[in-house]
Amino acid sequence: MVALTVEKPHVLALKPEAATGPAAGEVLLRVHRAGICGSDLHIYHGSNPFAVYPRVIGHEFSGEVEAVGEGVTHLAPGDHVVVDPVVSCGRCYACRVGRTNVCANLEVFGVHRDGGFRNRLAVPAANAVKVDPNLPYAIAALAEPFSIAANVLSRTGIDAGDTVLVYGAGTVGLTVTQVVKLHGARCIVADLDEARLERARGFGADVVINSRTTSVPDAVRDENDGLGPTIVIDGAGVPALLEEACRVASPAGRIGLLGFSPAPCNISQQEIVKKELTLVGSRLNRRLLPQVIGWLESGKLNPAGMITQTFAADQAADAFKLIETDPSSTIKVQLSFD
Repeated sequence: MVALTVEKPHVLALKPEAATGPAAGEVLLRVHRAGICGSDLHIYHGSNPFAVYPRVIGHEFSGEVEAVGEGVTHLAPGDHVVVDPVVSCGRCYACRVGRTNVCANLEVFGVHRDGGFRNRLAVPAANAVKVDPNLPYAIAALAEPFSIAANVLSRTGIDAGDTVLVYGAGTVGLTVTQVVKLHGARCIVADLDEARLERARGFGADVVINSRTTSVPDAVRDENDGLGPTIVIDGAGVPALLEEACRVASPAGRIGLLGFSPAPCNISQQEIVKKELTLVGSRLNRRLLPQVIGWLESGKLNPAGMITQTFAADQAADAFKLIETDPSSTIKVQLSFD
């Protein structure tokens, strides 16, 4: 077994690891494909406040069940699965009201506990979601990033009558765009980068706005009969955008925040109250992987174009370097552990 470990900030190592079997209630997973996320880079750079080193990173991964522990009856060796990286206690207030993704004792694979950038690992059987064996491992590994989009749109509510403004055409913004279109809603994407905007158009955006050259408030003013977008999603994580989101959102609009920053931002209480806006944070996913996997298996989502590069696990350092030095050439970079 090998594991891709961040020994300390800026030190990445592929190290041998002893094989262990599954405990009661667990399954032993043979990892086949794993995606690199921005949060993996944050851990690599030492900017993730939740990670402790050394840490095996990786929380977007799919594979095959090799063994099941005592008491596991819904999975069997040979099953293909995706792992929900959110491990919750089931006892705290958030868990009791169904908000397991903000559990008071939350642990996330690849962040709080060692993750999926390794050949094999044992995971709680409750976190292993079975997928159709005909679904490629590479596509199955996209289920977790799409669950982020599913969660924020669940939090804000969405239907075919909505007009959604998405700030940011990076990987997060592109997943949100695709889930917006899956629901039949109108989607507007704003970004500073023209190449990213073209990608957003390719993934279904109805309108793209280059915010470097065009005022977003002016560009969306006539949407929704002149009331503005009914939903605004901040996929860029820029604090200053929240104030603008409150200004451009329609009365009774909903604003969803996906990024997180400790920096303060100015927002108008008057704007929020006047329009009775709903402002929600969204973290990880609330057990939405089965829904997302259903979308992938049925073809309602067809995100193969998201995977721009695949590296062998022993070339992970090259993969990280590419993302950092030539980000415009990447959307989702995956590692193969085959």
